[in-house]
Amino acid sequence: MASSVSAAAKASAAFAHKKELAAATASATTQHRAGSSRRTKACRVRAVASPARAPSAPASTGSVKTAMTMTEKILARASERAGLEPGENVWVDVDVLMTHDVCGPGTIGIFKKEFGEDAKVWNREKVVIIPDHYIFTSDERANRNVDILRDFCMEQNIKYFYDIKDLSNFKANPDYKGVCHVALAQEGHCRPGEVLLGTDSHTCNAGAFGQFATGIGNTDAGFVLGTGKALLKVPPTIRFVLDGEMPPYLLAKDLILQIIGEISVSGATYKSMEFVGSTVESLNVRSLLKITLINCHSNMEERMTLCNMVIEAGGKNGVVPADETTFKYLEGKTSVEYEPVYSDAQARFFSDYRFDVSKLEPVVAKPHSPDNRALARECKDVKIDRVYIGSCTGGKTEDFLAAAKVFLASGKKVKVPTFLVPATQKVWMDVYSLPVPGSGGKTCSQIFEEAGCDTPASPSCGACLGGPRDTYARMNEPMVCVSTTNRNFPGRMGHKEGQIYLASPYTAAASALTGYVTDPRDFLM
Repeated sequence: MASSVSAAAKASAAFAHKKELAAATASATTQHRAGSSRRTKACRVRAVASPARAPSAPASTGSVKTAMTMTEKILARASERAGLEPGENVWVDVDVLMTHDVCGPGTIGIFKKEFGEDAKVWNREKVVIIPDHYIFTSDERANRNVDILRDFCMEQNIKYFYDIKDLSNFKANPDYKGVCHVALAQEGHCRPGEVLLGTDSHTCNAGAFGQFATGIGNTDAGFVLGTGKALLKVPPTIRFVLDGEMPPYLLAKDLILQIIGEISVSGATYKSMEFVGSTVESLNVRSLLKITLINCHSNMEERMTLCNMVIEAGGKNGVVPADETTFKYLEGKTSVEYEPVYSDAQARFFSDYRFDVSKLEPVVAKPHSPDNRALARECKDVKIDRVYIGSCTGGKTEDFLAAAKVFLASGKKVKVPTFLVPATQKVWMDVYSLPVPGSGGKTCSQIFEEAGCDTPASPSCGACLGGPRDTYARMNEPMVCVSTTNRNFPGRMGHKEGQIYLASPYTAAASALTGYVTDPRDFLM
């Protein structure tokens, strides 16, 4: 998935010389400079010097440097190259490799087959293994997958394995986190300027931190486990400039659905999607809710929503420039030094898209494609059977605060079953502890209970990917569902005849209150 045909061929050849490459990799080092000074020196724009040139007469314009985008700079540094251009294939040093219970066993199998049963991973502190997909199920094969991860992590002494053993009570498992993409951020594995690869297509979520993050297949991941290297083609970058004041009825989910509807599910195929502009810098749910808490966490979660769904547009990765909000979020989460990079003013972009966010309206993606965009108010006659709020895209703390805001404003009860699946243990705790403004101190969980929603479930990917038949909130019958998840292909959440309308938490909550696809302005304005 991360490699072209030629890349796969080279990787195959590299497997034949795995011992030599592994030895070379072990001696290689990657430098990161920021640490405590990251908000001063580390925040400046860093340019990568151009290749050495033959002596020539001095130019009146001064020295010439290679202008690059953020993605090009990150890959240039990771490949120890002075400059890169789109289309080049380069070996990069990987800073973090993540895998989970669905793809982990396959990745481990390939690693052992190619490097040997007794082989050791290239760096036990750079491998992050997170069970999250098919967890709370009686399916024996799904349970076996987690056992395979556990055995491998014990064998390799993997530092970051977020295990779960007691499926009857997730709180009895202090190491268990939940959805990998949200957990990666919460546990400090996402850092500006780094390369993060994962065996999941929504690994691009981490681009919100100003890093290169993308999904790869099990074969590539098996190779990374043994060498710490990956062969990547440098993608061209599409820049999305989002300006204007964010209306109080819009969320980042509306913005990314608007963009995907604009360019289509293939509009950014193997391209980097860079998000900039005043809206990106300032968007957050808590400011809209007037919550007097540290806004950096909410801002980062909304940025994650933007980057999370670039894969639904065919994108290779998504990036948001790191700033003070990013650095504050990371405080206390990581001791690893990092150095952010930024696109040069003269960098070449494949294309530019500009949006005046103040003029946008709430949107949905109708079945059966994320680019099947429509205004929420245009779908007011669509009767629904259920609502689902959860996933790496729509199951973060800010997503539940947004839903609670709508329920609180209405003072009514939901008319269809409404399922709530927090992404992680941290989110679950927030749902039960954070007060919602204007509620007299009530928490999200209390407001959800008063509205007649289902009790918040154990944190996991839940029904976003369908899963075994006993997965919580799985669509086992043909139904119409409004969901805060990321895909609405046939069978995505279970039954192949199910219909999924992708929406923001605002729109999902509004729809739960009416039993029809509903514009949240009906309750928020």
